[in-house]
Amino acid sequence: MVVFPPADLDLIPQRACHDIDKEVEFFNLALEAVRKDMSELSSTLETRLRPEERELFAVYLRMLDDDALGKEVIERIRQGQWAQGSLAEVAKDHVRAFETMKDPYLRERAADIKDLCSRVLFHLQNRNVTKTEYPNDTILVGEELTAAMLAEVPKEKLLGLVSVKGSGNSHVAILARTMGIPTTMGVVDLPYRQLDGRELIVDGYNGQVYSNPSDQLRNRYREVIKEEEQLVRGLEGLIDLPCETLDSHRMNLWVNTGLMSDVVRSLDHGAEGIGLFRTEVPFLLSERFPSEQEQTAIYREQLAAFSPKPVTMRTLDIGGDKALPYFPIEEENPFLGWRGIRVTLDHPEIFISQVRAMIRASEGLDNLQIMLPMVSNTQEVTGSIQIIKRAYRELREEGLEVRMPPIGVMIEVPAAVYQTRTLSRLVDFISVGSNDLTQYLLAVDRNNPRVASLYSSFHPSVLQALRYVVEQAHLENKPVSICGEMAGDPGGAVLLMAMGYDVLSMNATTLLKVKAVIRSLTFSAAKQLLEQVMTMDDAQMVRSCIDMALYNAGVDRLLRSSRNN
Repeated sequence: MVVFPPADLDLIPQRACHDIDKEVEFFNLALEAVRKDMSELSSTLETRLRPEERELFAVYLRMLDDDALGKEVIERIRQGQWAQGSLAEVAKDHVRAFETMKDPYLRERAADIKDLCSRVLFHLQNRNVTKTEYPNDTILVGEELTAAMLAEVPKEKLLGLVSVKGSGNSHVAILARTMGIPTTMGVVDLPYRQLDGRELIVDGYNGQVYSNPSDQLRNRYREVIKEEEQLVRGLEGLIDLPCETLDSHRMNLWVNTGLMSDVVRSLDHGAEGIGLFRTEVPFLLSERFPSEQEQTAIYREQLAAFSPKPVTMRTLDIGGDKALPYFPIEEENPFLGWRGIRVTLDHPEIFISQVRAMIRASEGLDNLQIMLPMVSNTQEVTGSIQIIKRAYRELREEGLEVRMPPIGVMIEVPAAVYQTRTLSRLVDFISVGSNDLTQYLLAVDRNNPRVASLYSSFHPSVLQALRYVVEQAHLENKPVSICGEMAGDPGGAVLLMAMGYDVLSMNATTLLKVKAVIRSLTFSAAKQLLEQVMTMDDAQMVRSCIDMALYNAGVDRLLRSSRNN
């Protein structure tokens, strides 16, 4: 199913209509609505425009006539295409024709046609606001998928995602991995508007999409799915076993969550805690800022489900590739802009409402930890701690029996790496967000498919930074966790364990694979592997060395499952 934002002619897919007469009627009603809009606009501007300037509105009205644009659209509808798709095709044909004209005045009329057709499209979509019915086995396809688009599809019906924009490290891709949905991002040459209603195979391991597959290809992928299911069943025996190396080094495996369904899956996989609860997910799925009471209910459900295991809640992390529809942030470079802790400290009313809800939700459970994202200096930490302490005092004064939760910071910005020891003195724990840290260290936008090949957590500089953070935090006797995608990669997990990380937090779908690999190695072998790769100067060499070590340990069958596009 091809999905698209409203009133954008460029993103309308080709789609068959089942009731042609009704579709023509829809289109004529939309035309009439735009004619009315144009007439009203012309009247409103009558005193402000010269007669020759007002003539543009008369031209608009003539273009909507039955023997002009309107006629062409209706002809396409009669051929079986839905109204929105017919309009988009006619608009593109005319825009293209005008844009190639030599006369500059006529060339500029292309923008008028586009504007006019967008207005018709807006009325068409508003008239056609029937709730989308998603079929079973839905594969969601779009130019740029969003968290809200994912949320609209019933969980049991969603099988796969395909996005023209973004990369395997974008927020939507990470959410998809959390939900265990095969996903392919950055498919830049995909004629996605032609895929509506077609059978697809989405190969998330190799980043490939097959349309209308042959019986032979379909059977081959059915075998792959069967193998994967057998592998997962084979790992289920590890759920209640400790994550321990062959020479008895104990490793803590936690999970990253954002929805209640993640918690259920996490408990089923034997998770020992939540290293990252993405509190922005409920905000993304809402039409306004949730109230303190609404947030309390959401947080209480998470804390109660995991009690007595610890739950680490990250304060609201919006900006970058996570925009709230009701709180737009327009920036030329959002990843280096107003995001994370910067937003919430500039809006303390949002921050205090959220931390009050978190602490209130923890009453009687006492398993809450609060984590601050995108920290780049000590003032942000001390300012945040003051607000959290104020929220705690207020709740105590209101008679609630709550405890002050442990507070930690996320190391995601290179500046924070080199202040790890100073920051460790201010907080109770340190957590590394390896996704953002990698993109900032390498100057690679993780949503950009053009540079996706340059993004690697196994880059020698990233490995040096990760090792430095854990060494500095341990000098202050503070525990260190990591909650980026690297922790859920079996090879990455082995290196992080060897570096001394106390907790690895990952998506529930990868937890048992990581546990299987760690239980197949000795801690001393992991440390030897780490020393070996730390001498290398190329990310691909590091990856190859890790793969060989896991192959020699007999766990190479788990490698494919750790790669996601």
